[in-house]
Amino acid sequence: MRKIVIIGGSKGIGSAILLQQLESNLVYNISRNAPEITHPNLMHYSLDVLQEVLPDIENIDTLIYCPGSINLKPIGSLSIDDFRNDFEINVIGAMKAIQKYLPVLKNGKNPSIVLFSTVAAKLGMPFHASIATAKAGVEGLVKSLGAELASVVRINAIAPTITETSLAAGILRNDRMKENMVERHPMKGYLKPEEVASMANYLISDKAKSISGQVFEMDYGIVTFKI
Repeated sequence: MRKIVIIGGSKGIGSAILLQQLESNLVYNISRNAPEITHPNLMHYSLDVLQEVLPDIENIDTLIYCPGSINLKPIGSLSIDDFRNDFEINVIGAMKAIQKYLPVLKNGKNPSIVLFSTVAAKLGMPFHASIATAKAGVEGLVKSLGAELASVVRINAIAPTITETSLAAGILRNDRMKENMVERHPMKGYLKPEEVASMANYLISDKAKSISGQVFEMDYGIVTFKI
């Protein structure tokens, strides 16, 4: 049984990861809101990761940092605070969690970290300046720490395309918008949280023990193909 810390496991992709891990692993969830389920293998800490002190947890094998943002505005409408807030949620929060738990992770079994980027860090998309900048920072962090911790802890990132979560509800708010999103992707689909959770499950497993410093695009072809 692995011991997994999930930051932001109460909603969206984080919740899907939590649900996939609970039956066989001990999961510590850290988020402002508690998950909607209870389970003998689940321990929850209610707090704001950016504002409050993270709890001390012993014997950690995996850290997964899920918080993110979708802040889509024209460049003229983005404020300095928009850029600052997106960077704090996506990069500073991740770095805070890594610095807190790295000493314990180093003693874990096949220890690993998973962060989240976005396809917008690779594919130029209008109105994504703030979030793409922040997620590019996440990818830089993965590359740098992958090298720094190469013999100690693995770290990878997943870069999903649009995923059907509450965070993306405004983009997928009706059937027409959902159909348009399907058509935008060469493979004619977009992600469900469970698909992303399955990739995270692979990356923290022993099957991925040779993989670190990588960013995995789950894009339904939108970055990879031009059709």
